[in-house]
Amino acid sequence: MTVRILQFGTSGQLARELLGQAKDFDVEITALSRAEADFADPQAVVRRLGQGEYDLVVLAAAYTAVDLAESERDLAFTVNAETPGAIAKALNADGPALVQVSTDYVFAGDKGAPYVESDATAPLNVYGASKLEGERRILAASPRALILRTSWVVSSHGKNFVKTMLRAAGESRALKVVDDQFGRPTAARDLARFILSQAGRLAAAKAGDPVFGVHHFANAGEVTWKGFADGIFAAALGDKAPAVACGSAADWPAPAKRPVRGTLDTSQLERTFGVTLRPWREPVAEIVAELQSEARSAA
Repeated sequence: MTVRILQFGTSGQLARELLGQAKDFDVEITALSRAEADFADPQAVVRRLGQGEYDLVVLAAAYTAVDLAESERDLAFTVNAETPGAIAKALNADGPALVQVSTDYVFAGDKGAPYVESDATAPLNVYGASKLEGERRILAASPRALILRTSWVVSSHGKNFVKTMLRAAGESRALKVVDDQFGRPTAARDLARFILSQAGRLAAAKAGDPVFGVHHFANAGEVTWKGFADGIFAAALGDKAPAVACGSAADWPAPAKRPVRGTLDTSQLERTFGVTLRPWREPVAEIVAELQSEARSAA
């Protein structure tokens, strides 16, 4: 049975990958842009829910400007918490299942080990706090909601760390990258394919099924930002990869504080869904190859 998906968001990394990968799955996606459903207007978004019949709703729209959120708290909370909560409430227990993407920034990063889903949350910044409040509102309103916390998302689309590093390497300047923050990179394509592969199961599952609730999704392998950069350059340039100096987060003060080690433990998700998440270097090599192919085509 073809799963009818209502997707909020069309331009973000995950949104674009969901649309691009849908051809490989038995799904039919109706994707709404910001112009069609602005998450800054919760009631307008809720009204849009009644304009069709769907089996699964995927929230691929969010406020993601981490530093700017410190000065736009109200907007961040509206987009990341109030509107997702309103959607969950409008769906009811008998409506479509819901998928929301959250973040490792709900944690303080001081545990000293990777975080499991049941660990205490303590966001250090407004963005993390707004996403955590979104989780709470969704789970309180919908018993058929899947919250996927993820981290360090990259792709060949939009703005992300892979593209930033490749651009920096092309400028032939000295490189220095943070080496005292740890996490797990995540390919937006892998996340999108996971959601699409589980669409039928989620649409059919009843309240109380272990597929719902909070789960962690990230590609395998903990690394620092510097280690991540080294991996990107190795994939792109091989033996010609530039040397990267070790930096500290203190070298780049920012309005929003980041967790030192927000690494996500994905064991629960892998057990529940019967999947094995591949090492981050594999999708990063694919992203690099895709970007290099695009660059050659444009030349």
